[in-house]
Amino acid sequence: MIAIIDYGIGNLGSVYNMLRKLGADLRLTAEPAVVASADKLILPGVGAFDEGMRNLAERGLQDALDEAVLQRRTPILGICLGMQLFSRRSEEDVLPGLGWIAADTVRFTFPAGADQPKVPHMGWNTIQATGEHPLLEGLAEGRFYFVHSFYLRCHDESDVLATSLHGIEFAACLCRGNVVGTQFHPEKSHKFGLRLLGNFLRM
Repeated sequence: MIAIIDYGIGNLGSVYNMLRKLGADLRLTAEPAVVASADKLILPGVGAFDEGMRNLAERGLQDALDEAVLQRRTPILGICLGMQLFSRRSEEDVLPGLGWIAADTVRFTFPAGADQPKVPHMGWNTIQATGEHPLLEGLAEGRFYFVHSFYLRCHDESDVLATSLHGIEFAACLCRGNVVGTQFHPEKSHKFGLRLLGNFLRM
């Protein structure tokens, strides 16, 4: 069973519908007990870092996720803000993140004198894989839909599965053990997103 975490912030309907196309056994849930029994977890997210962390804590989901991911090693996919919450902190807000990845969530800033791309980074963009990984199988030429003003700065480059460019190179996809994440929105990325979500189900 795949549990999609409903913590009051995110694009849940689109994620649910995309996974239904793949025939996944799904639960849209805010219940810690369902998190505990899930075979895989998905943490979507659109919005502010502190609101996301507060909502997880208030619903008892932060402790349930820590136990599932860190102790039982349940695979989890974070999407956009969901991936950013895996980091230790964000320049956007003050609350600590989940801290599963040695990374910080930082604002887009660009060198002085260089072209200043628009922020938020919004629209279709390609990714460049840093190596082979089951999550990105068949996606060497993948194009995905992004909407974000912040990105993860990983302290261990081996955690970065793929990068993208928006004025600067940034982490578009990451993995540390059973924890994987995408800065882009696979649920809005048509055939490429469908392939990535299918890859996650097969991992």
